[in-house]
Parts: sequence; structure tokens; C-alpha cells
Amino acid sequence: MLETEVTDAAPVSAELEIVYRDEQLIAINKPSGLLVHRSWLDSHATEFAVQKLRDQIGQHVYPAHRLDRPTSGVLLFILDKNYLPDVMAQFAEQKTKKRYLAVVRGHIGEGFLDYALKKKLDKIADKHANQDQQAQEAKTAYKGIAFCELPIAVRPYPQSRYSLVELTPQTGRRHQLRRHMKHLYHPIIGDTTHGDGKHNQMFRDNFDSDRLLLHAEYLGFTHPVTGKKVEIHAPLDNTFKSLLKKMELNHA
Repeated sequence: MLETEVTDAAPVSAELEIVYRDEQLIAINKPSGLLVHRSWLDSHATEFAVQKLRDQIGQHVYPAHRLDRPTSGVLLFILDKNYLPDVMAQFAEQKTKKRYLAVVRGHIGEGFLDYALKKKLDKIADKHANQDQQAQEAKTAYKGIAFCELPIAVRPYPQSRYSLVELTPQTGRRHQLRRHMKHLYHPIIGDTTHGDGKHNQMFRDNFDSDRLLLHAEYLGFTHPVTGKKVEIHAPLDNTFKSLLKKMELNHA
């Protein structure tokens, strides 16, 4: 049985961390739990990245791509909407490069998964859409970079193993990384939709962690004005880093 989807830790009402800015673009290190914009998915939410960033810098911003609410990391906005189609097209045509960090169940090696995914439809928003969707191409490179074994029993095993993994998606399907890790039997910790409820509970009980342990650490794309490559890095937040330290999942 799947767990009920939760909102993760409530976002702290503090200034957003800006990790890149020029005259046309701005990027933040989005905290886990913060919606990008208003959504009927959570009518009780009071903070949104678009409004917070607009108020923080005093001008309108336009999101160039999506980042799931529970996922933290690089989120890019356009300051001049004339350049929005160009940048959005790079995402749509898979001309950007993205890299994520995640904590997953078990010890995982290095590989490449080419596993098509059916488009996820929402019961309400997509109720009039064709429900018989064909699977779409979905590709992810993965590499385990740190490993640990904890003396904490998670049924049916007396110990529990975890990996810190780098994930590089080459396509942009909804929940692609979460669904691909589930397919590999290495679900991401804290994923209440595609994860493992027993391990999620262990992290809540032992580490007071109920967030999705998935972070967008890097984004590369072509600048719409200069034509030069832009590379943006977003550091892990202190809570995520502290958890890795407790687990001895050392990340350089």
C-alpha cells in the first residue's frame, strides 16, 4: 500500500537563496516543500516561489521549467519574458543538462536506464484526457557515489543499506527519476508515491526526516542572449548535509 502524499516540511518564510543572476535570468536554490506557483493541488499553501522571488527582487519573474514541490535545488526564472520561449524550448527539446543527488535504498552501482514511462494523468485535471496513453521515451544515467550500512533493522533485514547517487536525466518525464529508481528497486527515500514506506518510516523515526531526499544540484543551458553556456550549481541545504553526515554518506 502506498503512503498518502504529504507536503514535506513546510517552507521557511525566509529570503530565497539566489544562485545566479544577470539582466535576463535568475535562479534560486528552491527549498523542499515550496510550490513553484499557486496550484489547486494544495489550496492551503501560502508561499510560492514565483511570488516570493518577485517580492524579494521587486520585479516579475517567469519560471522556465518545473521542479516538483518536494524536490529542492536549481530553479530557473526569466526576468525578460521575451526570452522565455527560447529557454523553455531548450528544456522541451532536451538541450539542457541536469544533475541531481538522491539518497536511495540499497547499494547501487553505475548504469544507464532506458525505460519508457506512461504520462502520469491527474484524476481531476486530466479527467477529460485520453486515459490510454502510450509510454514515452525516458532515459536516466545513474552512479552511486557513496554508500553506508546502518545497524537499524528494516523488515525483513537486520541492517539497512543506502546509497548517495548522482542522477542525470536525458529526458524530462514527470517524476522520471522517482519512477526510474523505483523500477530499479532503489526507491528514493522520502518518496511517498513511488517509494518504500518502511524505509521512509525509519527515516522519520531515526533521523526526523520526512522530506524527499532528491536535490537538483546542477543545471546547464545556453544563454538566450550571449549564446554562451551557463552552468548553475545549487548546494545542498544544511538539513540534507547534516543527514548525510549522520549516515556517513560522505559527499565531496
